[in-house]
Amino acid sequence: MAKQKSFIKLKGSLGGLTFYENQGNDVVRTTGGVEKERIMSDAAFIRTRENMMEFGASATVGKALRMGFANIIRSMADSYVSSRITGIMKRINSVGPGIRGERDFEILNNKNLIEGFEFNKKSPFDAIFYAPYDDPTLDANRSIATWVVPDFNTSNYLNAPEGATHFRLLLAVTVLSDYAYVDSRKGYEAVEPAENETNGMVFSAEIPVGGMVGSDTTLVVDLGFAAALPLTVAVINAIGIIFYQQINGAFYELATDNAMKIVFVG
Repeated sequence: MAKQKSFIKLKGSLGGLTFYENQGNDVVRTTGGVEKERIMSDAAFIRTRENMMEFGASATVGKALRMGFANIIRSMADSYVSSRITGIMKRINSVGPGIRGERDFEILNNKNLIEGFEFNKKSPFDAIFYAPYDDPTLDANRSIATWVVPDFNTSNYLNAPEGATHFRLLLAVTVLSDYAYVDSRKGYEAVEPAENETNGMVFSAEIPVGGMVGSDTTLVVDLGFAAALPLTVAVINAIGIIFYQQINGAFYELATDNAMKIVFVG
């Protein structure tokens, strides 16, 4: 693989070379491999087609999860969050029922693969915030999520970045449907599209860094469902922390050490 240095930036294939962008760099490589038409029709590539179908579906399910956190993910995630979430979905798919190339994504049955996911591996939540807390809870309908953080000393249980004067805790909740292969569509679709990607988020007030918080912090997200959710959807609860610097009465979000983690899937 070589880098393009010309001021003319090419994309696509030309003269046996393929020009493309990779992580912000313009690169070029030799064109090769098997033609797409053969891969999609030749019996020798049936395993390749199965892998392609399931990998593409894993990316689709992963995108649905990211969309559920779309309002906050940019402030919290590292540059590899998309590929890491896709990897989790591929693991869920690999143990799903069905034949290869058509295996289901059962989210709730495989919640252990999602719980503990850090949106930024370089800034894990537990390394920033380590006050005692219990995971969020859900009501009987799985529509209302509640997270209670007992009063704590921010001087002892917070690893605040330099310049931070305040922080806010957050609870973000999203619904992720199971996905199944639909033969008539030759692809995967959400089992419960009406509930899929329904989400909500709530922040605490700005809390000063240093000393006791002064009271318990209770965060509640109501997704608005009137009836109990089916077991073909999972309610994914993430908790996070964002730091601020107060200047002349205004709060400015800091760019470092913000963290968010999926802690409970119910």
